[in-house]
Amino acid sequence: MAGIVGVHGIGKYHYFAEAGSAAGAAAVMRAKWDRYLHAGLTRGAPYRGEAYLSEVAYYAHLLRAEVPAAVRRELRAMDPPAKLVLAGWMRQAGAAGAFAGEGLTGLVHRAAEWLLPLLGPRAVDFAEDFCPEVAAYLASADAAARVRSREAVAEVIRRNRPDVVIAHSLGSVVAYEALCAHPDLSVELLVTLGSPLGMRGVVFERLRPLPSQGRGIGPKGVRTWINIADKDDIAAIPGALKACFDGVTRDERVNIDWADFHTVRHYLGCGAVNACVQPFLKNAVR
Repeated sequence: MAGIVGVHGIGKYHYFAEAGSAAGAAAVMRAKWDRYLHAGLTRGAPYRGEAYLSEVAYYAHLLRAEVPAAVRRELRAMDPPAKLVLAGWMRQAGAAGAFAGEGLTGLVHRAAEWLLPLLGPRAVDFAEDFCPEVAAYLASADAAARVRSREAVAEVIRRNRPDVVIAHSLGSVVAYEALCAHPDLSVELLVTLGSPLGMRGVVFERLRPLPSQGRGIGPKGVRTWINIADKDDIAAIPGALKACFDGVTRDERVNIDWADFHTVRHYLGCGAVNACVQPFLKNAVR
């Protein structure tokens, strides 16, 4: 079986708290990712312990110590009442007319696209209020949390030598920087899911290496890079990365769930991810 390494996204510190170690957290997450991927690959066939991933690179505990004091609250998904408040606020601001006919989840996505450019330099503060882990990682170019997380992911890739790296959410940023920082790491396929890599004013301009003339580099050791984003994922703005990064082979737009549009469970179970990974799989290990 081809090696697959996963890189998790935001909100995963509780695995460390419950397991008591990074290794324990990674093991629990790997078991979940195996089940999620199995459901998509087999169209819901019973799961009998098949293992598809070599390891999930775990780094959430490395961000914890540097979460800015002003934004320590836990990230939680925007629930329907909160979405309604945002929709109402947009209407008060006179912006909702441009999004007539959108569903509630789509409206929130369009709201974020509309809001971030208007905020300008304050976009960073806006994003940090909603995601303290992103704030901790991007605090500075040499922030200890950033370096530790990046090197932890690089070490897992180096140890497992996978053909495939699947990176979700903030994990796509960490994996991208890890692969760029270590060009000797060779990966046949990088799959980014719900990635904020191209988010202007929040992530893109703060990447290392810095983008040049509006474009980010492609990691040298990556042969194929496929980016997958749900059409309403408010973390993936823009959803397409090929226009702003070298090395992206293709972008795929999916519709994984009308409300739960960012979870790795739905991304791993969608047909786009299955199609990408299937050629690298032989027989799942029991």
